[in-house]
Amino acid sequence: MFGKKTPTLTEQDVLGALKGVKDPDLHRDLVDLGMIKDIVIGEGTLGLTVKLTTPACPMKAKIEADVRQALTSRLGSDWTFNVTMTAEVRGKGVAEKGDIPGVKNVIAVGSGKGGVGKSTMATAIAFGLQAFGAKVGLMDADVYGPSIPHLVGATGRPMAKGERIQPIEAGGLRLMSMGFLLEPERAVIMRGPMLHGIMTQFLHQVDWGTLDYLVIDLPPGTGDIPLTLSQALPLTGAVVVCTPQEVALLDAVRAVSMFRQLKVPILGMIENMSFFDVQAYLQERGGPKAQALLQSQGLFENPGDERAYLFGKGGARRKAEYLGVPFLGEVPLNINVRERGDEGNFKEALAPGSPSRPYLLGVVEQLAAQISIQNIKTPKMPKLEILN
Repeated sequence: MFGKKTPTLTEQDVLGALKGVKDPDLHRDLVDLGMIKDIVIGEGTLGLTVKLTTPACPMKAKIEADVRQALTSRLGSDWTFNVTMTAEVRGKGVAEKGDIPGVKNVIAVGSGKGGVGKSTMATAIAFGLQAFGAKVGLMDADVYGPSIPHLVGATGRPMAKGERIQPIEAGGLRLMSMGFLLEPERAVIMRGPMLHGIMTQFLHQVDWGTLDYLVIDLPPGTGDIPLTLSQALPLTGAVVVCTPQEVALLDAVRAVSMFRQLKVPILGMIENMSFFDVQAYLQERGGPKAQALLQSQGLFENPGDERAYLFGKGGARRKAEYLGVPFLGEVPLNINVRERGDEGNFKEALAPGSPSRPYLLGVVEQLAAQISIQNIKTPKMPKLEILN
């Protein structure tokens, strides 16, 4: 049958030809994962759809090439193959107590200390996933320093509709933040039980609608809110943001340890401010004077380098390997990111042509892959039990 065009070709023949073609990240057979859809056999033509587990799949091109190669080698080159690549974000597949109806994945973004760009990375993750075509919400759980509204340029006060709180929408994201409920310069002074109540409201009383991903920006450190979230709902996993220098990595290790104690899967570490992107700076601000100034500081490892490693090099990658957690990527210092955030227009930091776009989208692709990997793991990790 294989190797020649025949009108007796069946759907099972096609699935058989694709057996053994695996998702490189999930290490599972595409047929077994149910990713081969809509097989249509015509006169000399074969059409099918490969439905990926996330639109941000970093291995999309390889999967398509592997599918085409398997079809050609096993069915014959005289067929015309029409392979369509689509995606449908998957959740964990099994409903658990505390799940938010309509929300497939909940990702917490934390750090061991402040000042490492955690809120910036949470916002970048949300806009990045959206850029790939996913439906995304962003919840600002950093109640003491809610910066998400400013980063995305969102204003207003959430209103109630029936018994549900309507999130603020900006840039295509559904948002909820303590920043929408307070005067701009008012400090938040709250004890643990009050924080628990607010987080529960944000999670379960907000009308999040149908979302592929809900990204939660945690406060820095290892305080009450991560504990509350781990008790309130089953998180898909957590991302830890850090910078390369050793003092920041020490705190990042504590954040990883905290999530592990709370039985929250670690989706990976992001190294922010990995290096100063000199090439991007010179392209934007340009000129020989700027280049001479940077070179005079002795920040480059070698003459002609385009990256200045202000806080050390590769620290988070090494620490992630030591801890046995995925490394999601490096994000450089970039003046474009800072300016877009200050303007309340962070989405533009991921726009085509932005120097920060490839770094941020690269991190998002790796994170999306880790979420898909986590969702096919069984059994689920047990929930934390608090002993009195």
